[in-house]
Amino acid sequence: MASGLESEFVTLHEIVKAAKIRLSPNIWDYLIGGTETETTLRRNRMALDSIAFKPRVLRNVSKIDPSSEIFGRKLRLPVMLAPVGSLESFEPGGGITVAKGAGAGNVAMLISSVTTLRLEDIVKGGAAPKIYQLYVRGDDAWVADRVKQAMDAGYDAFCITVDTQVYSRRERDIAKRFVKSWRTAAVGQDHQAAFSWDNFKRVKDKFPDVKFMLKGIGTGEDAEIACQHGVWGVYCSNHGGRQLDHGRGSAQVLPEVIEAVAGRAKIAVDGSFSRGSDIVKAIAMGADWVGLGRLYCYGLAAAGAAGIERVIELLEEEMKEVMGLLGVANLKQLDKSYITQSTPTNLPGVHSAFPLLNLKDEGY
Repeated sequence: MASGLESEFVTLHEIVKAAKIRLSPNIWDYLIGGTETETTLRRNRMALDSIAFKPRVLRNVSKIDPSSEIFGRKLRLPVMLAPVGSLESFEPGGGITVAKGAGAGNVAMLISSVTTLRLEDIVKGGAAPKIYQLYVRGDDAWVADRVKQAMDAGYDAFCITVDTQVYSRRERDIAKRFVKSWRTAAVGQDHQAAFSWDNFKRVKDKFPDVKFMLKGIGTGEDAEIACQHGVWGVYCSNHGGRQLDHGRGSAQVLPEVIEAVAGRAKIAVDGSFSRGSDIVKAIAMGADWVGLGRLYCYGLAAAGAAGIERVIELLEEEMKEVMGLLGVANLKQLDKSYITQSTPTNLPGVHSAFPLLNLKDEGY
């Protein structure tokens, strides 16, 4: 299956540019922005750019396979479409369109609880493996009810975001006096602020067969506690630099999370992953999947479901190129011997992975 956009978008940066043209300035800034000084956002990119490859030669790479799996199902790439609030702001179909794109591209997706669509409708939207992601807006009984609804609707796992206990100050929005409608309508933030390991244990104990993932793990210490609570998945993330300012880059945190987990849970990571080479780096470090947030939203805004599929196609091309030049034919052959720390060469930013964008003149 092909997106049909092979001639319209031949590079990822062309998709980014098309998204900017089609989005309003307020929604564009909501998508690309971070918290306050945006230091964490830039450190996400810097952490990835600080990793260099160590290629091996004279290996048989005549057939390169970048596929992965989840829930016993084969994925085209080790990719999850990360949960993004108010997808309807980028394309009217919102989560249903994303489900179609993820299904066509054969990658997994997490759907945010900040959506106007019914859980069942999103599940029916496409064949992608699906994880429901929750912002806590009620007591334990409320959370348990959401778990039951998601499982009854056919979701494969349940993810609770744990790094949003306080609303962040995203100054791109604040300075423009742009008040997001979905945040204005939100109630129950006090429940997220009060949600603790004890709350999670009570909910998990009520659903022993559900695969639970915690998103927003930023230290090895919390990864250890998560594993002690028997989570299925640990999601290493700083919310794309949109929560705590002056945090570490996700790729910098990932090694200590992997060490703490020690094989007891699956590991996902996100945070400025923008190229096929970035995904290869994460897998070489030991992650199972990479979450894409802004990147697939560019595809969604640029061309709907086909735009998401085109993002996946281009990432696949990039991954195959990198893997072949590294001397690996499949992801199982990747390990830490293929990467090392080095000096970044680019000034980090939300779009520094796309140097052919004219950042200064075109307002990126």
